[in-house]
Amino acid sequence: MKLHPATPQPSRFVVRGTSLFDLHHPDRPVFFKGMGYSPFLPGETPVLGDPPGNDDRYVQHLALMTDMNVNYIHIFPRLMPTKFFEALDKTDLVYGQDIWIWAYEEDFLAPAFQEKTFNDIKEVIDHTYRAGRPDRLVLFSIGDELQAKCVESTNARHPKVRDYRGKHLTVTNRTATEVAMAQLVDRAMDYELSRYGRRHLYCHTSWTHIGPIADRSDLEVSTADILVPDMGDLMCLNVYTYANGVRTSPPGSVTGSTYQGYLEQLARESQQPILITQAGLSTSPFEPKPWVPGFGGHAIKDVPKTFRSIWQDIRTAKGSEQYSGLVFFELHDEWWKSAKGPEQAMHQDVDDPEQWFGVYSVGKGNTLKAKGSIPATVAELFGED
Repeated sequence: MKLHPATPQPSRFVVRGTSLFDLHHPDRPVFFKGMGYSPFLPGETPVLGDPPGNDDRYVQHLALMTDMNVNYIHIFPRLMPTKFFEALDKTDLVYGQDIWIWAYEEDFLAPAFQEKTFNDIKEVIDHTYRAGRPDRLVLFSIGDELQAKCVESTNARHPKVRDYRGKHLTVTNRTATEVAMAQLVDRAMDYELSRYGRRHLYCHTSWTHIGPIADRSDLEVSTADILVPDMGDLMCLNVYTYANGVRTSPPGSVTGSTYQGYLEQLARESQQPILITQAGLSTSPFEPKPWVPGFGGHAIKDVPKTFRSIWQDIRTAKGSEQYSGLVFFELHDEWWKSAKGPEQAMHQDVDDPEQWFGVYSVGKGNTLKAKGSIPATVAELFGED
């Protein structure tokens, strides 16, 4: 991937070599200590297109994050309400905006999909300048965890689509899916520059099941269909300890874990700063899919040990200077997950690990309740320099 030299740099958070810098504090590279945030509470769901409620929950939630020494929030809802930004103003926190796209599309290059998705992206960018805080925004992430079968079907439909040259990005000798994502990122970047005269950092967030490291036996795509999410300023990747591609990695050079082994190889093979956009464990009461070991069923008392291990892995890995942050997923459990409607989202399903990733549970009156010592562990880790 090549970012064209004439493309203006962002006004605050910028790339220098393989590191990120905050121009408000340009003397040292950034390392984001992040928390994933999707503040839908019981009975709320984004399935019908609604944002989370516009109320005082954000004061409490941001206070909890500040207490955990979080300095970066990775936001998943597309259109956050005004009271969130009012609460944000009272903190020193910065944020990144995930722009989820339909990950189950059979053809990511289909004109109708591209146009619909681009219109959704424009809506989020416009909302950022109309209601958000562009001076506190680090990045826009275009897309998150494309499904393996859809990557393969897109590539099969367009075997001759290998290159893309946009106004700001060029990719060559790539797959059709990579071209599709590069096209969306390029158009988003150009829209922001053309309409608002400035831009932020851009990335596409992927997951280890489909790349970018290709020499693993448990990937869900063929070697020819590997997706390398470098179409932007930095590489954003969800890296879970139990995930495909990770658990089959060689041991790390310091801790000996497969997680560190994955991080070290990723740093060697990447030419960009890297942000780990999701890492965590589901505390669902049991593991419903034994063929996906580690996806759910974790005892709350065991999570801090894994969080400490992840932190040690990333901070001591060879190439650690290339990592610009770690985001634990997520602040609180989401009862709506797996596309539940409002009535269904009034209860938490014991057999759905997706609904149990929070470091806090949702208690009576929608107050957040610490899951054992998990928040205190995050605070300890993020309190380190």
